[in-house]
Parts: sequence; C-alpha cells; structure tokens
Amino acid sequence: MKRGILIALLSAAAGGLTAFAVVKSMSFEQPAVHMSDGPQFRTVNLSHENWPDFTYAAESAVDAVVYVKVTSTQAQPQVPGSIFDYFLGIPQGAPQQREKVGSGSGVIIREDGYIVTNNHVIDGATKIEVTLNNNQTYPATLVGTDPATDVALLKIDASGLPIIPFGDSDKLRLGEWVIAIGSPYDLRSTITAGIVSAKGRSMPNYTGEFKIESFIQTDAAVNPGNSGGALVDRAGNLVGINTAIYSQTGSYTGYSFAVPVNIVKKIAYDLMDFGSVQRAVLGITMGPIDDKIAEDLKLSSRNGVYINEVSPSGAADKAGIKAGDVLIAIDSTKITGTASVQETVSRYSPGDKAVVTVIRDGKEKTFDVTFKGTAQENGTVADDGSVAFYGSSIKAASEATLEKYHIKSGVEIVELGPGKLMEAGAVEGFIIQYVNDHPVKTPQDVIDVVKKSKRTVFIEGITPSGRTGYFGFGV
Repeated sequence: MKRGILIALLSAAAGGLTAFAVVKSMSFEQPAVHMSDGPQFRTVNLSHENWPDFTYAAESAVDAVVYVKVTSTQAQPQVPGSIFDYFLGIPQGAPQQREKVGSGSGVIIREDGYIVTNNHVIDGATKIEVTLNNNQTYPATLVGTDPATDVALLKIDASGLPIIPFGDSDKLRLGEWVIAIGSPYDLRSTITAGIVSAKGRSMPNYTGEFKIESFIQTDAAVNPGNSGGALVDRAGNLVGINTAIYSQTGSYTGYSFAVPVNIVKKIAYDLMDFGSVQRAVLGITMGPIDDKIAEDLKLSSRNGVYINEVSPSGAADKAGIKAGDVLIAIDSTKITGTASVQETVSRYSPGDKAVVTVIRDGKEKTFDVTFKGTAQENGTVADDGSVAFYGSSIKAASEATLEKYHIKSGVEIVELGPGKLMEAGAVEGFIIQYVNDHPVKTPQDVIDVVKKSKRTVFIEGITPSGRTGYFGFGV
C-alpha cells in the first residue's frame, strides 16, 4: 500500500516537472534565436499590462472631451428684389444673411475651463457653445488661435472640470496603441482605437500659407466632427489633438492625423499668457538632402536638412551657422527632415537657447543658438520708435494726428499684427485715449495700466474715420 502511494507521488511529481518543462520551453521570455544561414527569429514577452485594453484610458479621458457647436453668419448670393422689398425699404438685390451651424470637438486641459480645439473648427464663428460629457452646455469665448498649427484655445466659465493630463508625444513609438475620442457626425463621446502609423508627417500645402506640420499619423477611425478631439495613449495621457484625415471621399479611409501634444501645450500656454504665440525663429531656409547633395558632401546618412540660406542677423547667422551646412540635431533631438526642424523649433520661445549640430566639411560642429521671435514682447521699442503691444505696434500720436482729430493727446496703433488687439477688432490708425478709464499719452502709459489689470482691458478712443470707438480683451 505504501509502495503504491509512493509510486503515485513520484508519478505526479514527474508529471509536474514535465509540464513545467514544456511550458518553460514555450514561454515568451526565451531569448532570440539566431540562425547563421537563415532568417532571424525572436519571441516577445507580452505581460498582461501591455495587452491592448483601453478601458482605463477611455473611462478616464472621455469626460474631458467636449462637443463644440459653432454658429457663423454667411451671406447668401444676391437675388433680384421684389416690389414688396421696394415698399418695405429693403435695398434691391441686397444679400441675405443666414446662420450656419457647424461642430467639432475639444479637450479640457485646465480645471478652470480652458479648452483646446482646432482653429478650423471655430474659424469665422460668431457664437461658440461647449457641451460637456454630462450634457451641461456653456457659452465659450475665444482666447486665441494659431492658424500655423491649426490650434485654438477656448475658455468657459466653470471650475473643477475633468482634464486629460499631458503626455509626451516625443516618446510615442511606431505601433503603439492609441485611442481617438470625439464627436464624429454628432455622435457624442465616440471612442476608436488604432496604432501610431507614422510620426513627423506633413501634408500638401496648396495655399502657400505658413504651416507647421509634423503630424502623428494613426489608423484610429476619425471622421468629420472628430476635429479638435483627443488622441490618448493607453495610460490615459493626451498625446495629440486630432486634426485631419487623408481621404478622397471626405470620410475616413484608414489615415488620420493629430497635432503632437508637445506642440499643442506650448501654443496653448502662449495664448493664455500673451494672447498670441511667441514663436521662435532659427532664421534659415532649408531643403531635404537628395542623392546629389549626399554624394557631393560625402554624407553617410540622408537624415538632416541642407541649409540653403541663412537670414542676415538671424539666430543661426549670429551663432555662426552658414549656408551649405547640414543641420542634423537641435539639442538632443535628431533631425530627420524639414518637418522635424519645424516641430522642434516650435517648442522653443524667443530668447531660449539651444545647441545646434551641423555637418561642415565632413565634420560635426556645434553652435550655441539664441532663438529670435516673430513678435516682440510688450514694451519692446523698435528702430522707428514704435512699441510692441500684444503683437501690434503703438506710438504716441503725432502733432498732425492730434490736430486732425482735435485732441490733446493719444496713442496710435501704427501696425496691427496677430494678437489680442486684432482679435478684439482694433484697426490700424485707431487713437487710444483711455485704458480702463485712465487717460494715456504715451505707449508706456498704456502698458503700465494693462500691467495693473487683473482680468480685462477696456480701450476707448477714436477710429480712423473720426468716430468714437472702443474694444476690450481679457488678460
């Protein structure tokens, strides 16, 4: 009897060891197998944490993605007037105004109501409404836009809102799982999944407008209405803002594109802090490295960009970079093409410093670059004596101007640029007389009053036509 029990125990132990050996031989943790006379094979250990399960990411992020309703006014084509129009005093053939309603998506990035969306979603809007995932609706104000990156920032009067934390789009890997959240075809809070198909993509630019494009390409299904929505990684972090699809039909055909969050974050904070984007400029014109350039310069790689021209007195010129150099890195970021230069430089602000690596005469050289900007900070004095003010330029009104309008003092908007003044409806030639009820005589007076303002700035003065005018904006 004892002998039988012993045999049974030994048999069980042997079976267990055999099963363990079989499982061990099939484990995903075995090392790669190398074959000298054939292809190489490897196995991958896929732990349960890495399975494509999006429940956490979806449930934690969906409440921070909003529905954006946009109303704009369009003029209908002129039509011949009727006799009734004549008696009612309506001009003959006058164009009729009608409202057009569009929609898109947005992402809450701060608990106090700041929302990122696409510029093309709100372009031309006369009224913007935001509906949260709990169906609460708020009127939204436009803080600022950046057409170059197709990013816009909205603000609603709310607090304690759910947000999606910022991720790091630089760390995205090809093949990594992501989800897209938005409202395609007015289907609120729709979630689709896909992988990162490519990075650093650009799209054809037929308008000639200045664009900064280094899109994340995914195969997550995106359709009209998804624009401005979130691209989220499996950890629930925001890695991009869904922006475009590539399609001949206008509907999703397998390719969708998102603005990397590292660009979005910088644009959003610039719009919050300055009312316009403080864009760094390297001061070069560049092109891809073709076979002839690579052969002439004896380059071992096609990565990088060829510098065709360096702007005089620009950031690159002052650092010692020359035309004919091959730009291969900015700080620790390797440059693979023109899109990666645009994306990398767009993360810096005017005055920031970076180490730029180039190839010259077959050798790598590094240069310390201090980036310049496209717009000066408030209070910066230009060569002509004008003073920078929220992307525009102001100057004390001349004696001739004061006499023309029969006033004693004032500050003239001599140049209007992208920023809060332009968005508030200001025009060149406007004479600022009062800022928040304080009379102003010089540009410094204007800036001093604005610095003391806690929430809004209200400006009164005279329009170029000689009438009283006013406008306001938030700070």
